[in-house]
Amino acid sequence: MTLAARTSRPKALLVDGEFALTEEDFLRISRILHEDSGIYLTTGKAPLVYSRLAKRLRSLGLSSFGDYCALVAGSDGLGERQAMLAALTTNVTRFFREPHHFDHLRNLLSHRLAAKAASGARLRVWSAGCSTGEEPYSIAMTVLGILPNAGDLDVRILATDIDPNVLAAAQAGLYSTEAAAQIPPAMRARLAPISERGGLRVDQAVRNLVAFRELNLMDEWPMKGKFDVIFCRNVAIYFEEATQARLWSRFADRLAEEGTLYVGHSERVNDSRFASDGMTTYQLKKRST
Repeated sequence: MTLAARTSRPKALLVDGEFALTEEDFLRISRILHEDSGIYLTTGKAPLVYSRLAKRLRSLGLSSFGDYCALVAGSDGLGERQAMLAALTTNVTRFFREPHHFDHLRNLLSHRLAAKAASGARLRVWSAGCSTGEEPYSIAMTVLGILPNAGDLDVRILATDIDPNVLAAAQAGLYSTEAAAQIPPAMRARLAPISERGGLRVDQAVRNLVAFRELNLMDEWPMKGKFDVIFCRNVAIYFEEATQARLWSRFADRLAEEGTLYVGHSERVNDSRFASDGMTTYQLKKRST
């Protein structure tokens, strides 16, 4: 085959819509997403990429995914790279999702962690990939259910996410009545109606326990202390196996002895430092002396 014939070959088309998404465009987008967040996309996700990013092309007045790739890869594309990441990141969450984890946390608090905090020791929980806040607020409600004076103790919940847009929504603490229906009836008093805007706001005692911070799990982590509990659910599922293994190892390094890691229903922790402690629940093994 001649050089002319090779260079004139049409690009493989993955999605033929308002904007043509070629395999080349998809691979460029996938590579940038992987570099920025660790998220790995196969070509089977091309329809999802198209549906999420076609809106960005319209908003920017662009006519092709080729032009969009050039924008996000360019020196002036940082803002749009962040917008692309936000568009492609799935933020499905709800209050007390996977309730068995909160039952397990409640038992941990009742049998060990609440007494530790009451004695004046620090108690730290990390919600990694907190999305719009339902998870860390569910953790805070669970803590307050066992330890009503947690706000007066050294008890803190760190909630992090890579997307500043969902963090802004989380910090506001405003939710619809439909979202609040997932909260157990005994805890719904922790949300107060907002008459002028509709919906409900998480009460101040719950919000005071939670600190929201922007964090990319692939970057260096600025936190220095150990955590008693880490929630990282339905996040690692988007990573390649090697990236998952590195994440589990880093969590092990940041957990206190016999600390607990909760993961998503489709995720499994294959790290010898952890032992299963229930459904998608793992405990850091005691360090050998």
